[in-house]
Amino acid sequence: MPVRSLASSVLRWPSREEVEVALRAWLQRHPIPGLLALGYFGSYARGDHGVGSDLDLVLVVKAADLPPWQRAAQLPLEELPVPAEALVYTLEEWQALPRLSPRFARTLREETRFLLGAEVVVPPSGHRLALEENPLPLLHPPRAEEG
Repeated sequence: MPVRSLASSVLRWPSREEVEVALRAWLQRHPIPGLLALGYFGSYARGDHGVGSDLDLVLVVKAADLPPWQRAAQLPLEELPVPAEALVYTLEEWQALPRLSPRFARTLREETRFLLGAEVVVPPSGHRLALEENPLPLLHPPRAEEG
């Protein structure tokens, strides 16, 4: 959480690295059934976060019993070190996103930093594809500058 120094009125907000460590620990404490991918986008992913920035999560699951607007309510996001919001897509919804919301899909494809699920995905055809051939546009390896 943000910390105020006793000698200063300046707030120090958690860095991207601190948030990633906390997110990985959170995921270990709260396994999500059918989770295929977990990443984040927005200011933390772009590196332009600051005091008050929230964490925008995107999760892709195999299937879901709840409607999309109720899925994130099941996640204990309050345990993360910064305010967080989550979008939880089924694999089918994820695959349809570029067709249904091309601009948002492009934003996610360009910004999302995946912590899980960026290695290989099994498409509906049943055969395994390497990531560069993957029809799911957001499941990609980290950018070169990320190491």
